[in-house]
Amino acid sequence: MATSTDSFYLGFDFSTQQLKVVAVDGNLSVVHQDSVQFDSELPEFGTQGGVHIHADSLTVTSPVLMWVKALDLILGKMKNAGFDFSRVKALSGSGQQHGSVYWRKGTNQVLRDLHPGKSLHELLKGGFAVSDSPVWMDSSTTEQCQYLETAVGGAQRVADITGSRAYERFTGNQIAKIYKAQPEKYEDTERISLVSSFAASLFLGSYAAIDYSDGSGMNLMDIFSKQWADSCLEATAPHLEERLGALVHSSAVLGLLSPYHVTRYGFPEDCKVVAFTGDNPGSLAGMRLQEGDIAVSLGTSDTVFLWIKEPRPTVEGHIFCNPVDRPSYMALICYKNGSLTRERIRNKCAGGSWEVFSSVLRTTPIGNDGNIGIYFDAMEITPSAVGVHRFDKDNTKVAGFSAQGEIRALVEGQFLAKRVHAEKLGYKIIPGTRVLATGGASSNKDILQVLSDVFDAPVYTIDVANSACLGCGYRALQGLVAESGVSFAETVRKAPEPQLAVTPTPGADKVFAPLLRRYAELEERVLQESKQ
Repeated sequence: MATSTDSFYLGFDFSTQQLKVVAVDGNLSVVHQDSVQFDSELPEFGTQGGVHIHADSLTVTSPVLMWVKALDLILGKMKNAGFDFSRVKALSGSGQQHGSVYWRKGTNQVLRDLHPGKSLHELLKGGFAVSDSPVWMDSSTTEQCQYLETAVGGAQRVADITGSRAYERFTGNQIAKIYKAQPEKYEDTERISLVSSFAASLFLGSYAAIDYSDGSGMNLMDIFSKQWADSCLEATAPHLEERLGALVHSSAVLGLLSPYHVTRYGFPEDCKVVAFTGDNPGSLAGMRLQEGDIAVSLGTSDTVFLWIKEPRPTVEGHIFCNPVDRPSYMALICYKNGSLTRERIRNKCAGGSWEVFSSVLRTTPIGNDGNIGIYFDAMEITPSAVGVHRFDKDNTKVAGFSAQGEIRALVEGQFLAKRVHAEKLGYKIIPGTRVLATGGASSNKDILQVLSDVFDAPVYTIDVANSACLGCGYRALQGLVAESGVSFAETVRKAPEPQLAVTPTPGADKVFAPLLRRYAELEERVLQESKQ
């Protein structure tokens, strides 16, 4: 695949707290990075952490014009730094998932007629029917979620169609709330975008289509037919399909960059805009997952990304369309009890020392003599349960383990949970499967050894600072070659390889096979007991 190293590809990420950009060249080397922090650099919008938390503590929004002004700022910074826009062949981007933007009637024409002498912020000041966008932190739509699940035939049925049960932050439920609470604003809305397709529209100079991958985080799209699901649209708001527009695959070229940017910044006239996607799909591209891979981010919350061929949606976790391989899917599972729980057990059982914690993992037996622990300090997402639950080898509940047993039970339990729930969603370990570990705890080789043993696969570490941004730079390049049949893996083969950290301990698979079955049964028992 011939790409000129003189060419640049831009990836933007409109995340919760900042707007970031990465430029890569034809060899996928990063040649420029920049960012705009919303709170500090755009203080006139009065956000904290990039959002406004309303008086009910449930409603969380962000000002749309703040995102527009941030784009003005970041392009201005790049221009002042001497960035050569004339070398940009394509750009793409991502946005925080589940946020939505409501364009006022007539604004598509405004986008087509943008005057390069003025900032986007000035030109689009009156362009939005809803000035503050609901974002992923919003949890004020419980009533709408219940209505959707009832109308469509239950939580599992909504998941079977859309890849996820009804969630408060998902866009369809946010739209339903706006339609009900502010019908005049819904009526004044010409187009509803996700944050990703809104951002793409600013570059395209007309309303950009929602891509399959981000579209599958809305509770509105059938993830198998890749069309809007009529039953979900009808349960949300009237005349919704015309406001959403058509869907496109995630590597689609949407069109040429708006003449506004060509004149104002010196982009070439033939610069292409590739479909924007959600930040999680963008990160999957940035981590360069392949079929059979699993990415585990070990942070405050632990997140698992999966590449799946045959998805089985459940009421836990999410299935999205894969952003870099059209026939495939990606799954995402989030766990609240991540590094804070690991730190609590370290403080309690290892005197606050990671060295002691690691030494215990090295010297205690794999499988912990059959003892299993489930540690939900905070109410867990997957499954919805709380509390610390310990079981001996006979599945009898016990009050405690030794300090060494507790450390191993915690780490094994966290990774057993991840594999159990991954497999429920359709994940299969295949020859060549890799576990890609990121986040704070990925620097601890002894924690990674347990991860490798539980998944019976080698663990690689990957440096994914700005992974969504970087992934969208890669996707911009892929968009130019995808129609000629070049795969994403081929597109990114020059990018830096992840580093092999550990391989499974011989015989670990024999120990963990029965433990996986037991863990699944014990977690179900905990869940049932919590409902009583």
